Amino acid sequence: MTSLAATGFARPHRWLRTHPLAADSLLAALVLVLVLVGAYLGPHTERRPPGLPYVLLTAAACACLVVRRRRPRTVLALTCVLTVVATVVACDEGPPRTQIATSVALALYTIAARTERPTAWRIVAVTVAVLTGAVMLFGPPPWYAQENLGLFAWTGMAGAAGEAVRSRRAYVAAIEERAVRAERSREEEARRRVAEERLRIARELHDVVAHHIALVNVQAGVASHIMDSRPDQAKQALAHVRQASRSALEELRATVGLLRQYGDPEAPTEPAPGLGVLDQLVDGFARVGLSVDVTATSTVPGTPATGTGAAGAAAVIGPLPGAVDLTAYRVLQEALTNVHKHAGPGARAEVALLRRPGSLDLTVLDDGGGRPAAAPAAAPATAAEPGGGHGLIGMRERAVALGGICEAGPRAGGAGGFRVRAVLPLQARTGP
Repeated sequence: MTSLAATGFARPHRWLRTHPLAADSLLAALVLVLVLVGAYLGPHTERRPPGLPYVLLTAAACACLVVRRRRPRTVLALTCVLTVVATVVACDEGPPRTQIATSVALALYTIAARTERPTAWRIVAVTVAVLTGAVMLFGPPPWYAQENLGLFAWTGMAGAAGEAVRSRRAYVAAIEERAVRAERSREEEARRRVAEERLRIARELHDVVAHHIALVNVQAGVASHIMDSRPDQAKQALAHVRQASRSALEELRATVGLLRQYGDPEAPTEPAPGLGVLDQLVDGFARVGLSVDVTATSTVPGTPATGTGAAGAAAVIGPLPGAVDLTAYRVLQEALTNVHKHAGPGARAEVALLRRPGSLDLTVLDDGGGRPAAAPAAAPATAAEPGGGHGLIGMRERAVALGGICEAGPRAGGAGGFRVRAVLPLQARTGP
């Protein structure tokens, strides 16, 4: 029954909301009926019923309510004047007849519900005081009749009711605005996280593919060049191609596995690479002809001060936070890959690691190999350069993501070769 009643009233309610003029007309008619019924059936009606002038003035006051939403202040002024006139006209008909003030109460309610609080309360206070005083002064005696006191109370309560409705509407509107703003913020945060994740995965894919494919490309070229003259070395080069491609596939599978949904089988479980496997990275470049010297220094108390070689450097550096360890490995991998690709045959690379209590410094130097000093190896690629890569950009982005820096450029002093230096803080960033 409740649902049927709700459904039955829902349609008329929607129609009245979409037709405010018709709703106000019905309200004005209802107020007119209530005022006249109260005037004719009141406790003093047996002495003398209201005359025709009172009825006409009441009808005029109720008719003003039809435009109460369009001209609220004009309607309030007219209803107040008609109420005072009706009270004066009915002065000879016996006790005060203040039922007509219902139109004033509705006009006050409309103003209070649609006007800012300070202005609304000023209008309500002035209207209640002036209207009550005029009825007491010009209406039938005694001035302290209960009808006059009731007029003061009902008009004041009408203004308070309008203020309560206005406050509730403002509260609901504020809640809706906050909900919309929160939903918009959630969508923006989700888009930002998706963009960051795409950028991170893109960096991972570039680091994996660029390093191993560069090795495959070089070894394949060597095998093709010496296939007829030195088949044994060609087989060895092809074995290196196979090993590098297998490593690329494994790392690629682990990286792409990050895109899987929860619950997908065979999720990657291999740990991310770090400086603990630096010896494998160096050996991979040594097999393709790039000589890499690794040295490490530590200023952290309780750790070895210096170390040489990839294994010795890893022991000196010690354990690192996961993000710093992965970033350091990727920066070294990309820098050595650039040396191998651009420095030319016979190039040598030097890797220097410095472990401080709060940071890790990485420096990669190459001597330029067969390239002249005027054409430094692995010049930084930018978006403006045709065919520029994303390796150095990726290194910088990785370092900046941890709150560090990454610099790349020709070696100082006019010497041939290239220099890459990164400083990675060991503490997570606390700022934006």
